[in-house]
Amino acid sequence: MNRLAVARLWHEGNSFSPVPTPLARFRAREWVEGDEALSFYRGTATEMGAAAAFADARTDWQVTVLLCAAAPPGGPVPHDDYLTIRDRILAGLARGPWDAVYLSLHGALVTDREPAPELDLLRRVRAAIGRSPLAVSYDLHANLGPVHLEASDLAAGYKTYPHIDMAETAAKLLDGMTSPATGASRPDKALAKVPFILPSFNMRTTDGPMAEIAAEARTLAARPGLFDISVFGGFAYGDTPFAGPSVMVHGRTAAEPADAIADRLARALTAQAERFYVTLPTAADAIATALAEPAGTVALLDPADNPLSGGIGDTPGLLRALLERKAEGKPGRAVLFAFFWDPGLVAQAHRAGIGARLPVRLGARLTDRFGPAIEGTALVKRLTDGRFRNRGPMEHGLPVALGPTALLEIDGIEVIVTDSCQTPNDPAYFDLHGVDLARVRLLAVKAKNHFRAAFAPLCRRILDVDLPGPAALDLRHLDFRHAPAGLRRSRLPAQP
Repeated sequence: MNRLAVARLWHEGNSFSPVPTPLARFRAREWVEGDEALSFYRGTATEMGAAAAFADARTDWQVTVLLCAAAPPGGPVPHDDYLTIRDRILAGLARGPWDAVYLSLHGALVTDREPAPELDLLRRVRAAIGRSPLAVSYDLHANLGPVHLEASDLAAGYKTYPHIDMAETAAKLLDGMTSPATGASRPDKALAKVPFILPSFNMRTTDGPMAEIAAEARTLAARPGLFDISVFGGFAYGDTPFAGPSVMVHGRTAAEPADAIADRLARALTAQAERFYVTLPTAADAIATALAEPAGTVALLDPADNPLSGGIGDTPGLLRALLERKAEGKPGRAVLFAFFWDPGLVAQAHRAGIGARLPVRLGARLTDRFGPAIEGTALVKRLTDGRFRNRGPMEHGLPVALGPTALLEIDGIEVIVTDSCQTPNDPAYFDLHGVDLARVRLLAVKAKNHFRAAFAPLCRRILDVDLPGPAALDLRHLDFRHAPAGLRRSRLPAQP
């Protein structure tokens, strides 16, 4: 019987975040292996859900799940913690030989000492397994270079943003590398870079410039001889030598090799780069627009503190703007703010109990760089253990553990406070807190495009707001040290 090893190291690192991502955050989200991992992921719309489905369906392959470690996006991983994960995966591979290996990576991991640790992992995995086929999946926001392709035989990235094709991406790779036609042939491959760092605010694949490039890539990928074309937007807050978008091609047509196809699409993406630099409304303007809507729920997104971009769940700007506008809820038409990350306040609320009134400081717990804390008195309305299972299209079925949470009310606005920093991208997050979204007038959320996957059908409008934060729109003020010199990161020609 053929032997397949699978492993996962998934984290998107914001090099400029003041909050590191230690091993404890991996253990709290995904830290499983062996049969436990298959049970944990089975039936989920994730890469490892696809691996579990492969294990169940392909009785000609013995699937061994090595360590699967994933943490919510955040600041750099302490390097020693990365080494702990890396070495545990390599120790599992030492139990080979393996007929094939699959890795689920993000492509934007950074540590506090190494700006591109996934390349180190790839090279060590290749050294461990020799010439056995190695397939790797990446997030659409991976920061990659041609050297990443040298260690793997097949690779592919998500094609959607919001990311709702994680499982399909992995399934394609698993089928491809275990197919005699693909796995043995090791197809032609190439990766072309784009000379910009692009913000992801207008990078959705549902509309806009990325949707157009993705459609062109799909058309090309349907030609005979091509295994995959992946267009990566890059992660703008990852300071790495491989920063920026790229196009990766596996296979060739009768007329064009992989490098020609990759170069063609990279030029097309470069030509559209200016369209990614959008102008967002101020908080005051967005709130005024939302309040003018006669009915339905309007979502106000604070992408600058979006945890999935390395935000810290701590900036007070949007809540302050709501309070200054006196946008308090009315009977049957609530105003809800999600969320602040404040374990101490959550513990205080749980000790006090439902119905208690507490003096609170909301935001600026970690830094006042993005504005001072909001002080007031809050009513404790609901307490939870923070456990639910995603029911939306992104990571459907995956269990989530926020830790204890509290629903508070301050000056007529309901505020969710959590024990961990995870963005509210799934309707089950609000079910947990007893929130009927049909009765919410304004939904203010620390989130970005992934929010739209589940909530676009539920909201009358969704407005991104320009606010200060660790993942703000203006990239010119970030102190890049590892990214190649000369990369454009603004529609303005001048760089700081």
